[in-house]
Amino acid sequence: MKKSNIYTRTGDDGTTALAGGTRVAKTHVRLEAYGTVDELNAQIGLLAALVTDEADRADLTEIQNRLFVVGASLATDSAMKEPRPSAVLDEAAAESLERRMDEMAGLLPPWRGFTLPGGTQAAAQCHVCRTVCRRAERRIWALAGEAPVDPALTVYINRLSDYLYVLAGKINFMAGMEEKIWRKP
Repeated sequence: MKKSNIYTRTGDDGTTALAGGTRVAKTHVRLEAYGTVDELNAQIGLLAALVTDEADRADLTEIQNRLFVVGASLATDSAMKEPRPSAVLDEAAAESLERRMDEMAGLLPPWRGFTLPGGTQAAAQCHVCRTVCRRAERRIWALAGEAPVDPALTVYINRLSDYLYVLAGKINFMAGMEEKIWRKP
């Protein structure tokens, strides 16, 4: 069996191929969207390495797998090609995050105000992931202004940033770390 090269040289001209073969500039809004989702996935990988709770780590692995689906969907110009089944996000994905948030929120004290990012290293990384997730959401909505985007993706990414916020609170709470609440200077 011939080993494939990781490099193809086809992107040396500043373009890349979408699923289906259409070539676009590497600065295209579509690439900004799925590139930011890829960045989010990498940040969540770092978070998973920091998290000690096995259930949280399993949730993060599930999220990473779903982010691959989101990326594949965004890399497919549905006006040119029908997305593969592996590039279609299950509409129940956001509901799964909602259920986990409800479970975690049941462990936490009542909301006291806006939280400053920080606490444990894992909780601080949750906040980094949350902000990258919000940027990914903005990039996806920018793409949606130009091309069709599956609504399940925008709902999932919106819910994911909420999940990451709640997870940060849970991690700090379980570590006995009191969160710092924003106070106007």
